[in-house]
Amino acid sequence: MTDNPVETIDADKAKKPRRGPLGLWFGVPLYVRILIGLALGAVAGLIWGEGAVAIKWVGDMFVLLIRMVVIPLVFVTIVAGVAALIDPKRLGSIGVKTIGLYLFTTAIAAAVGLTIGALVKPGLGADFSKAVPKILNTSESVGLSYTDIIPANVFKAMAEGSLLPVIFFALLLGGAILAAAEKGKPVSALFESAAEVMQKMVMFVMELAPFGVFALIAAMVGTGGTQVFISVAPLALCVLGGCMFQTFIVHGLVVRFLAWLPVLPFFRGSTDAMLVAFSTSSSSATLPVAMRVAEENLGIGPAVVGTALPIGTTVSMDGTALYVGLLATFAAQAFGIQLSLEQYVLIAATTVMVAVGTAPVPSASLFMLTGVMATFGVSAEQAALMVGFILPFDRILDMIRTVPNNTSDLAVATVVGRWENEIDVEVYKSAKDV
Repeated sequence: MTDNPVETIDADKAKKPRRGPLGLWFGVPLYVRILIGLALGAVAGLIWGEGAVAIKWVGDMFVLLIRMVVIPLVFVTIVAGVAALIDPKRLGSIGVKTIGLYLFTTAIAAAVGLTIGALVKPGLGADFSKAVPKILNTSESVGLSYTDIIPANVFKAMAEGSLLPVIFFALLLGGAILAAAEKGKPVSALFESAAEVMQKMVMFVMELAPFGVFALIAAMVGTGGTQVFISVAPLALCVLGGCMFQTFIVHGLVVRFLAWLPVLPFFRGSTDAMLVAFSTSSSSATLPVAMRVAEENLGIGPAVVGTALPIGTTVSMDGTALYVGLLATFAAQAFGIQLSLEQYVLIAATTVMVAVGTAPVPSASLFMLTGVMATFGVSAEQAALMVGFILPFDRILDMIRTVPNNTSDLAVATVVGRWENEIDVEVYKSAKDV
């Protein structure tokens, strides 16, 4: 303790946070700033109208910045996480549990979509008179082949942003570092440092999120207005209700009864990722944010974060499964097709496979919808009409269904982290909004 009162006063002043616009801005939790940007963007879009498209470049730039860091972040984080494992056998344990849980939640999501569609019947009386038929590429295969996973050239895969080959190579490299034991430790330390640097880069990019969200929402509302939902209000409400049920009830129950953890800290800690998922409509664009909140807010260890979340970006598509299942029943009702119990089961199984193979980009599920509708006799012409009916307002529905895609990833990572003793429960229970 100093005897100089002047020094004491100066020290007290140094402890006080600086006031001013920047101090006030950064003193507000990030999720609150994103919410403010979202709300102001909606208001600006309503007032400005189609002129709001002029600022869409700001949102596009934000999305590009996030996607810029996805591949390097995924690569170094997976390698660092795998190399940090003490027992190599745990890599297989984490992977099997992760994929099993993802398929489990995706199957529930498909069942939720089909059930809501069967009970509410949003397709009855649907008016396709103003829909312009739209034929999408239906050559997409259901599921994944080895050519989608094993890269002939890993650098080419990185340059093209192909996530699965990068994940595969990163898992192999991490395993090789682990097998090298002492001689691999310098490389392991390098990737651990690189992973930390990439996380800091994500934090820098996320400070632009409120402005990016503002621009994206303003442009969307400005061009679509409030009339965009009138013709599909029943379907839109079903999508919203189903996604809320999957997010807050199903994923909440998964965290509560499979991870044995309270639910509120999970949603409080996941808020940033949920908002970015909603505004960007892209699971891959949300991945860097999800990885950050998983470690910093939920206390999940890097071994699980680096394995479960990147896999989830391409495998876990709860919102997509729910949406495709719901659209299948919508189409059946609109075209007067009576579905049997066997057809519902077939639709559910096909929907899960389709969801697993869906690219984590906006509106990708529409490319898979035709294959699902073919299982119960919808013709190519009817499928084109259905897609033409949905496409004009798919963007807002895509924003809604991307949220359960993201919370599924985080819920499964939480459960696997708990099972593998790779989660700091104290950090989880004190999940903060940052």
